[in-house]
Amino acid sequence: MVVVTLQRDKCIGCNYCVEMAPEQFAMSKKDGKSVLLHSKDKKGFYTIKSHDEGIFDTCEQASKACPVKIISVKRT
Repeated sequence: MVVVTLQRDKCIGCNYCVEMAPEQFAMSKKDGKSVLLHSKDKKGFYTIKSHDEGIFDTCEQASKACPVKIISVKRT
């Protein structure tokens, strides 16, 4: 299982995550911050848990590209 977490409050809206993993991330037209698609919010941490191992590499690239390091990706 792949677990991806976005700490959205600290997002600066650089768009790198969307460029690296457009299937998992989008930019909000409302506030210009990143949105982790289909995620659940828990106190400002947006998380998805997926059985699709194929998303790991693109999400990992998004995590490494993020200048404020607010994306975490791990396998469980």
